[in-house]
Amino acid sequence: MHRFSPRTSLAAGVVLAALALTAACSDGASSTSGTTPAAAPAPVDTAAVAAADAALTGDTRQICAQAERTSTSFGKLFADDAKLRKEAASKGAEAKRQAAEKIARDVENFSFALTNMAAITTDTTLKAALTDMSTQVKALEGDVAKLDAAKMAQLTDTLGKACGKG
Repeated sequence: MHRFSPRTSLAAGVVLAALALTAACSDGASSTSGTTPAAAPAPVDTAAVAAADAALTGDTRQICAQAERTSTSFGKLFADDAKLRKEAASKGAEAKRQAAEKIARDVENFSFALTNMAAITTDTTLKAALTDMSTQVKALEGDVAKLDAAKMAQLTDTLGKACGKG
């Protein structure tokens, strides 16, 4: 059994957190029938988002904690998406398309979360780490197959160092 280092776990966590956020907005692409129609996205309360951002702005410790939670969630979603992609491969073109759309959304949402955290931090090292992570995640273009354990560990290490964990 392969054990991941705490840094790898943090990176996987970042990936999982973003994916968890996107799973909540998922259109059901992971359903077994593959015929679930897309659900309308939930409306975003921009005032609540702004208030949450304002509460975190400049609080490096809290932003690091949020980044760690986001990464953890994305890591879990990353694993689920890899499984979804594999299962969809045997279910036909429509299942593959739905899985690809969900995975692309998950990756995009994770990248957005990282960008948003970078925008509200006043710590230049953390801002650079989050911005770099977002850029690298965006470069995946929804293809989680491009993200391996080594890349996840690298992303996690960068964030960990920026947050004083290594």
